[in-house]
Amino acid sequence: MSSIGSHKTAIYHDGDYQVVQFHYTNVVKFNDYEIILNTGGWKTVTTKRRMNQAAEQFGLDFRVYQKDFDWFVDFKNQTLKFDSGIILTRKE
Repeated sequence: MSSIGSHKTAIYHDGDYQVVQFHYTNVVKFNDYEIILNTGGWKTVTTKRRMNQAAEQFGLDFRVYQKDFDWFVDFKNQTLKFDSGIILTRKE
């Protein structure tokens, strides 16, 4: 299991959400019902890495990747394109 890197990274609770913050951007924010991914405009290798590390560490079942300069997330047997952010529904 890969753990979330520590450089400029914080993990904390915000109300009902668990948050993974990289620099000053909440790159992953999640609870039992949704996952919010946010690049903050920083579409970097490290932003993507923090998102994927959070998914693995917290069992969030998504994977972020880049293809031809576009960003995608695989979630619930779907591939979704996203630019700076996306909300994934875990439970209805």
